[in-house]
Amino acid sequence: MKVLAFMADGFEEVECLAVVDVLRRAGIDTELISINNQASVCGSHQIEIKADKTLKEADLDHADVLFLPGGLPGTTNLAACEPLCEALVKAAADGRRLAAICAGPSVLGKLGLLKGKHATCFPTFEDQLIGAEYTRQGVITDGMITTARGLGYALDLGLELVRLIQGEDKAKAVKASIQYDQC
Repeated sequence: MKVLAFMADGFEEVECLAVVDVLRRAGIDTELISINNQASVCGSHQIEIKADKTLKEADLDHADVLFLPGGLPGTTNLAACEPLCEALVKAAADGRRLAAICAGPSVLGKLGLLKGKHATCFPTFEDQLIGAEYTRQGVITDGMITTARGLGYALDLGLELVRLIQGEDKAKAVKASIQYDQC
């Protein structure tokens, strides 16, 4: 099982790294992917993160889950990346899982990937969830798409992805190991 987490300059650092941390704690092969031409990506709070690979180095066709963090202008930069958008559309057509948090679900909405789905996002991005039925839930999975409302739900999103990939018992074990007694 392979998860790719995409980073663009201006991404929300905690939304991305909390999810990646939870997935890696579960033993899920998760890579940080820079959509820039370099491994270094600067987050929305000026924290520089080194990606595992650049977009050109990543194997987009064989990833099981593609994950988009939010943040601005990170989300705008993700949406403007044609190779990433093409990979998202192809992954959806192939029946692979997509996940996004905060403003990230707007990228999926603009690509038409949320039509007929229940989805959530950061308030004020609801109109960009084109074709979706908006819900205020913190994290929601509808079919092969999982969305989360914002930073406060990053751990919940990570745990939901662990549950979907490895089952309820593994998600509970990771949750217990990080002393997380919410939700």
